[in-house]
Amino acid sequence: MSITRRDFFESAAALALVGAAAGSIAPPALAEDPTAEELMRPGPLKDEFLGKADAPVTLIEYASMTCTHCANFAVKVFPTLKSRYIDTGKVRYILREFPLDKSATVAFMLARCVGDDKYFAMVDVLFKMQEKWVLGRDPTPVLLGFARQAGLSESTFKACVANQKLLDDIEEVRQRAADKFGVSSTPTFFINGKMHRGEMTLDELTKELEPYLNR
Repeated sequence: MSITRRDFFESAAALALVGAAAGSIAPPALAEDPTAEELMRPGPLKDEFLGKADAPVTLIEYASMTCTHCANFAVKVFPTLKSRYIDTGKVRYILREFPLDKSATVAFMLARCVGDDKYFAMVDVLFKMQEKWVLGRDPTPVLLGFARQAGLSESTFKACVANQKLLDDIEEVRQRAADKFGVSSTPTFFINGKMHRGEMTLDELTKELEPYLNR
């Protein structure tokens, strides 16, 4: 069921850590991993990605901004992934929204609203500062502060989180991942179409990436 603008604002003052650890839903069981073509088929939102479009490996991460495992991966593993594989043209990295609660949804909305050139910078801040905005009763003031640092006014921020189409599109990304690709928790990774559930260490990620690069 889609989150409505009324749902969001009625609960804004009580947004908290509802899904900070890897949460789960109950998707239909899949007989096999989706094909790379299915995974890359355009959804309701343009994919935000880093790296070369024609890199030999495409790594898709479905994440929730309130997921502590996602934040741990972003802080401890992603910087090396970026310098070793993304910046060198070996991996194209795509981040897709799979919010586990309303706090994660509004954080993703903010990341989308700051603009394509600042999207990953905002995601990086949100993960690094996760405890500051997730653990309080109301994350709105902290998120507004992040928005201002990114150049958004308070009125633009309010318009962003009131954007029903953006809200619906993020929900559709999440629902499509659950229904079509079997995503049920965060983080979930697809490496050239192969699913990997749960947080990955650098060693685990390297072990999965290298065979595609040594062919």
